[in-house]
Amino acid sequence: MADKEKWQWQTPGTAWKGAALYHITMTVTDRQPVLGGLITPNGDPAKTFVVRTALGDALVDCLMSIPRHHPEVQVLHFCLMPDHLHAVLYVQRSMPKGIGTVARGFWQAAKKLGRAITTPSFANSAPSFITPNNIREKLKEESRQLQTLAATLREQMGDEAYYRLAPVFAEMPFIRPMAHYSQLPNTIRYIDMNPQRLATKRLKPGFFRVQKSITIGDRSYDGVGNVALLMNERYATVHIRHLLVEQATHGMTEPLRNYKNSCVLKARGGVVMVSPFISPDEKQVMQVLLREQHPFILLTDNGFRDYYKPADALFDACAEGRLLILSPWPYDSGKRHISRADCVALNAMAEEIAEQGTVGATP
Repeated sequence: MADKEKWQWQTPGTAWKGAALYHITMTVTDRQPVLGGLITPNGDPAKTFVVRTALGDALVDCLMSIPRHHPEVQVLHFCLMPDHLHAVLYVQRSMPKGIGTVARGFWQAAKKLGRAITTPSFANSAPSFITPNNIREKLKEESRQLQTLAATLREQMGDEAYYRLAPVFAEMPFIRPMAHYSQLPNTIRYIDMNPQRLATKRLKPGFFRVQKSITIGDRSYDGVGNVALLMNERYATVHIRHLLVEQATHGMTEPLRNYKNSCVLKARGGVVMVSPFISPDEKQVMQVLLREQHPFILLTDNGFRDYYKPADALFDACAEGRLLILSPWPYDSGKRHISRADCVALNAMAEEIAEQGTVGATP
């Protein structure tokens, strides 16, 4: 059987019972770092790793036990962070009740562990983090103690007292189905980069903090990145008109190629390029800017949620001060696709920024 035939994907709106890949995220309420501690040797984010707490270790054990209860589910990959857990689950064949049932069972088990760790009987008996002197055995013993306590706590305390304990995990895991098997490598890379990127954000907080009310001319934006890019002397837009694309589709490729080359040449000359980079050709220009490490300003159609961080190469550009991302609109969790009206508006804003330069720019 060919590789592509091994995977069966869900149609949007279905109950997610068939074979598929899922990215599951379990997050601690209020983002408290109770699952582990971030260690960055010699201040090098690339070497960052997470040291688990007893709760973090017990949560991983709980995750890895899912196939015992649901044999059709395989845990392909995971990454524990101080305040959340990422996992990739592979459902190998059709399930009776769907992935939601799996996630709910995992959540209920995690809540028991979270309640147990808030009890004085456990909190007073276990250190917060493992140390070089007790790395594995001590942690495993604490994890076993926590799981034993979680299994009997409700019976010991009674329902009323038990449900007054903080659950730690108040929200169900977030489930993201992968639309195609090709998403798996990118998802695993995203998960694996979490420790390094968190370390980078902590080392350079100014470039990753959402900054409100950045005024450029008569318009206000929220932004992430290096606002000093608004102090440059020269700006130009990347806006590929429909006519150039039409000409290229009919064999006249030179005008489009010349325009894209001219954008790169401007960037090489110290001009800060400004664009929403919407079309495939505009995205090609952005990829060259990223590869050659030129600074640029990216306009986006959605704002910035809590704990926002750019993805992949944009993250690296942000960390190095080569990128400013601006949005004129607040974050909308329900927004999925950019509209034509948004495209037109963002291109107009790019023109405004390029024309005004530093005039009226207030980071």
